[in-house]
Amino acid sequence: MSRNNDLMNFIQQIGWGAAKIAPLAGDASNRRYHRLHHPDGRVAVLMDAPPDKGENIAPFVDIATYLTGTGLSAPEIFAANTERGFLLIEDLGDDLFARLILVEPALELPLYQCAVDVLSHLHRQAMPELEPYDARVMTPLATRAFDWYQFGAEGAVDLSARSRFLRDFHALLAPLDTQPKVLIQRDYHAENLLWIPERDGVARVGLLDFQDAMAGHPAYDLVSMLQDARRDVPRAVEQAMIDRFLEQNPQDAIQFKTAYALLGAQRNLRILGGFSRLCLKAGKAQYIDLIPRVWAHIQTNLQHPVLRGIADLIRETLPPPSQTVLDELRLKCATYPNR
Repeated sequence: MSRNNDLMNFIQQIGWGAAKIAPLAGDASNRRYHRLHHPDGRVAVLMDAPPDKGENIAPFVDIATYLTGTGLSAPEIFAANTERGFLLIEDLGDDLFARLILVEPALELPLYQCAVDVLSHLHRQAMPELEPYDARVMTPLATRAFDWYQFGAEGAVDLSARSRFLRDFHALLAPLDTQPKVLIQRDYHAENLLWIPERDGVARVGLLDFQDAMAGHPAYDLVSMLQDARRDVPRAVEQAMIDRFLEQNPQDAIQFKTAYALLGAQRNLRILGGFSRLCLKAGKAQYIDLIPRVWAHIQTNLQHPVLRGIADLIRETLPPPSQTVLDELRLKCATYPNR
């Protein structure tokens, strides 16, 4: 039976068989989304997450249920078929932060302020049992910058430099493992945040794409939001939001900003490799256009004194994303599906 037949059977079984179906924009995963318009006026979103392509909806259900239980606006779960990978969820609308700010730039500061408030609220809640996003996990993810970006740009990986990076970066990240942990959504940014002004307080921010949540450092989602791979966040806004977070969560500011730089470097090196992988392996060349912004975030973080040694290694090993390098990555698009 085809995937589309499975989808239609699921819709029929849950009483939405007469609904009109309209596709919604997807993401970098294998998940697809559709908006359903029921004849009785109800609207919902259908998530199609095929298990045979590595998708699993159970974490989404678990984290969504947890988030709504804390008073935050994750989508309500209306129906689920975990085995087949289908979910019918609440439609939180189309007002993504990124779209709203593009139309009305004056909204940028108040929207980001609310998003910081959400993090402060979330970090005060009792955390569910989650896998740790620690140095053991984070360091190999950052080496994707070598495995995919350097490989795509230069045709080979400098294994000696990769090995030194793995050793030295792990040593820098390891001290963060002893600091307090919170639930981190891991993709907390303007294209995953929705504005719902008719709700109150932190519930005005709709949350998406949190199924990969883990237990991590409180600075992680903040840097995810402020060092956005898809849009430029003004430096003044970034600094103001860091200050707002520290006002709401008093702690050693120097220690926090050190963690912020380390996690920013880790996240953006991972994304640098991830975007290259999406092009070389999955044929999604559009992600190459985002690499210069990600590279700029990496350079910003490498200016922090704690990353001095890693900065030298990166600058000696990874080529800046010149037009020649970007063209080389695009030229190799979809040429390594089995790597």
